[in-house]
Amino acid sequence: MENALLVGLSRQMALGRELDVIANNMANVTTNGFKARSSRFASYLMPKASAEAFGRSDRPLDYVIDSGTALDVSSGAIETSHNPLDVAVKGDGFLAVQSAGGERYTRNGALTLDRTGRLVTSDGDPVLGDNGPITFDQTETGLAIAPDGTVSSAQSQHGRIRLVRFADVSALRNEGANTFSSAAPPLPAAGSSRLESGAIERSNVRPVVEMTRLIEVNRAYTNVASMIGRMDELKRSAVSKLADVQAS
Repeated sequence: MENALLVGLSRQMALGRELDVIANNMANVTTNGFKARSSRFASYLMPKASAEAFGRSDRPLDYVIDSGTALDVSSGAIETSHNPLDVAVKGDGFLAVQSAGGERYTRNGALTLDRTGRLVTSDGDPVLGDNGPITFDQTETGLAIAPDGTVSSAQSQHGRIRLVRFADVSALRNEGANTFSSAAPPLPAAGSSRLESGAIERSNVRPVVEMTRLIEVNRAYTNVASMIGRMDELKRSAVSKLADVQAS
């Protein structure tokens, strides 16, 4: 009976984690360049007891364990913004940006200039070029970003936005503010990615799919909770009856 409760609890904890992932996806439906995640689970087969005094061998117990979340790097819808500083990344590339915690990577192409003339994302992170942050003079006009990432104004060129890619995107870790970090060094995106100026890549979250998952997971969570409640009631009933037998 205790085993059934523990197996049910492991499933309930996994479902709770999946609810958190779905909720985070839903909260970022309108976040530019956001990449959805999905839960991954595995089974843990409890080792069987080896005592030879048992009349029959133990039944294996199959627990549920959370094996992490998978990142969906598929492209979101591209929407025209008519802002010459906005860029949508086409391909598997990421923009390299500078954050307080170090170099980070993002698909958020909603760019603007801060008070010092630096090219930054909507979260305020400076966009990195081949030679560091890209900066404009306050008097410059005709700002433009070419498909290869070259940044220029009517007065001069300001380098090229650094686009990177990763051999294993599953190693990317969310760092907040719609950015990622990676223990493995990034690779140059080279010809695998291009920029579309005056456009923004939207979130790749599919609201209808996420709502369906939310309903399914909520239903499964409720069923497991009900099963655990019934098992707990059965345990209390058994203990009560055994106590009556002892008393008589």
